[in-house]
Amino acid sequence: MAVVGTKNIKELTGKVVSAKMQSTIVVEVPRVREDRIYSKRFTVQKRYYVHDAENIAAEGDMVRIRETRPLSKLKRWELLQVTQKAI
Repeated sequence: MAVVGTKNIKELTGKVVSAKMQSTIVVEVPRVREDRIYSKRFTVQKRYYVHDAENIAAEGDMVRIRETRPLSKLKRWELLQVTQKAI
């Protein structure tokens, strides 16, 4: 989490799975969870709709995103930076 002013704002890192929309990308963020009974670890992915005003990101890029105010019905995140470009 990043502290901006007095607010704790969430920041996540994930992979762009779709960049077909105008000024919007879909980012998939993996998380490791553990089963409560069997203690087995497994990954769970969640997809976030992210605002990309300049259309910088492409499919396969690794990006950092930050939580923001609601921008549309599904978009609540904004692109901070592209950490790694896809080959």
